[in-house]
Order: sequence, then C-alpha cells, then structure tokens
Amino acid sequence: MKMKFAVPTLNNELTAHFGHCEKFAIIETDNSTVTKEEFVTPPVHQPGVYPRFLADMGVDVIIAGGMGQKAQSLFAANNIQVCIGVAEGSPRELVQQYLENNLTTGQNLCDH
Repeated sequence: MKMKFAVPTLNNELTAHFGHCEKFAIIETDNSTVTKEEFVTPPVHQPGVYPRFLADMGVDVIIAGGMGQKAQSLFAANNIQVCIGVAEGSPRELVQQYLENNLTTGQNLCDH
C-alpha cells in the first residue's frame, strides 16, 4: 500500500509547531518501505494554507509536534490523518515508527 507523509521541519528535524516550519519533509512509502524523501518549501503560512497545500500534494498523514485545533479540523476535512504530540526525530525515523505502529504521540505541543 502506498502512503505519503508530511513532517514539518526546521534544520531537517521535526519542529514543535507545524506552522513555523522551514520545510516539509514529504516521504512516500510503498508496503512499509520508504521509496522517496524530499524537502519542500511551503507557501507563506496563513490559516488554512498548509492543509490545502499538503492535500494538493496527496499527503495521507501529517506527523507533528503540535498544531491548533482549527488546523487539525482542516486536515481532517482534507482526509489527512493527524499525529500530534510527537517530541523529536528525523522525518524518516518518525515515518518508520508510524509504519511499525511504534510512533509515540502525546500532548499537543501547541496551545492555540
């Protein structure tokens, strides 16, 4: 099964808040194997822009430290699964943890 993941990054590592990311790591998988990894610069951050941007790229899952409730709702409306409360890690490691059902999520690291 093919899947596409987005991980908000700063210096190629997960950033605590997706709205402040420098780039999104876009990771494609096929049958639980990473087939492609690229870093893309998002458009200027404004409410609702990132969910639409990532939906247009065909993203299935976003892995983030935290995000506001409105953003979570917009991702859900775009059929993108949201994993929040992830503390740290490289995008590839986090996707691999997700695929192995070992991704540790926790409290939303964003309070708005």
